[in-house]
Amino acid sequence: MRQKRNSSTVLFLIIFVGIISGIIYLYNSKLFERDLPIVTMTSAQYWNLKEPIDVSIEDESGIKYYEVKMISADGEKVLSHEALLVPQKKLELKVEFPQMSQRIQDKEIAIVVTAVDGSQWNFFSGNSASIEKRFIIDKRKPLVTLVTNSYGIYKGGSALVVFKANDENMNELYVEVNKEKRFKVQPFYKEGYYVALVAWPVVQKNFDARVVATDKAGNKTQIHIPYYHKAKNYRVSKMKLSDRFLKGKIATLAAEYPETQGVDDPIEQFKIINEQVRANNEKTIHTITSKVSNETISEFSIKPFYPLKNGQKVASFGDHRLYYYDNQKVSESYHLGLDLASVKMAEIKSQNHGVTVFAEENGIYGNLPIIHHGMGLYTIYGHCSSLKVAPGDAVKPSQQIANTGLSGYAMGDHLHFGILVQGVEVRPEEWMDEEWIRLNITDVMKNAKKLIGRS
Repeated sequence: MRQKRNSSTVLFLIIFVGIISGIIYLYNSKLFERDLPIVTMTSAQYWNLKEPIDVSIEDESGIKYYEVKMISADGEKVLSHEALLVPQKKLELKVEFPQMSQRIQDKEIAIVVTAVDGSQWNFFSGNSASIEKRFIIDKRKPLVTLVTNSYGIYKGGSALVVFKANDENMNELYVEVNKEKRFKVQPFYKEGYYVALVAWPVVQKNFDARVVATDKAGNKTQIHIPYYHKAKNYRVSKMKLSDRFLKGKIATLAAEYPETQGVDDPIEQFKIINEQVRANNEKTIHTITSKVSNETISEFSIKPFYPLKNGQKVASFGDHRLYYYDNQKVSESYHLGLDLASVKMAEIKSQNHGVTVFAEENGIYGNLPIIHHGMGLYTIYGHCSSLKVAPGDAVKPSQQIANTGLSGYAMGDHLHFGILVQGVEVRPEEWMDEEWIRLNITDVMKNAKKLIGRS
């Protein structure tokens, strides 16, 4: 009898342990996972009812059902839903609004996304998660109106544009050139008006400029700026590399630059300096000269630049240089400044007010001061022997900023004078011409203020 009782007790314990083990197993099994689906929605707070809503749903056990509905003054409407025969671990949805939603008059609506996973938890019904997000409805495009602009622009040159832009939910406002470069705009004269200097990169054959305005809902307005395009041919120079040059100047530079360390071949050294080092140095310049103030501007008084007294031009802007060694082309580059020379260590002066934003050695450009004159217009002075300004220094007209020299990639004492508009090199000759400045910059701004005053 006692043996029978012991057997029953053992059996009971086995069954009990088995049940407990089964419960523990099921509790920890992926089939009964208890994590809620992760549901995310586009971060935008505004909606134009044209672009789809981006919805992402993730769950380790797979999503078996989802529903997206809209809540407006007219009630609830299901925009999208699906019961999946095979649960998926991740869903990326683009929820479109039906045509009827274009007639919605609500200023604000709510979107609710609900997702159920394939877990056997909750008595085999799965885990459910829901999020709700409210959107401000904005179907209007920003209003953009051209006020005036420079008549024309040369390849490699600069131009001005003044326009009016308005949208209570404005997000971005800029001038786009060739669908690549964005030029920042600056508030001008009265609220709602803007001005910008733009540039036609010398390396690009065609030119197209547009004012682009986008709001927070994704509405976009583009207005073409009707510049007259002026063609200009730039010199193409074939330059022969001599062994003396390679073993002299290039060998000296190669010993200094980290990009050429461990490279012994003179041609390869030249190629790296002319292309890689140059690109790195120009990237530094472009980054520094791409900044524009957000302060309102009413005028832009610029005198013609001529930084070197009695300076003679020894190299032109825009030269396309092709380098050959033993009749084989080995490299190429564009000369993006104007080389001027007078006497050794000549004084370099600024003709305009500005602020020094850079003043140190910069690779092939040698000792290089960079001065910002406002509206994204910058001047650079390469190959200097000594610098008379430091970053943050205010510069006054006729103030000496440096002396000419041989620093960097220079074969003789001279000044590499460059002008950039928001990181794009432009023809210095334009900004050295009083008549060009008057017709294309100052008169355009004066006329713009007259037109704005009448409105």
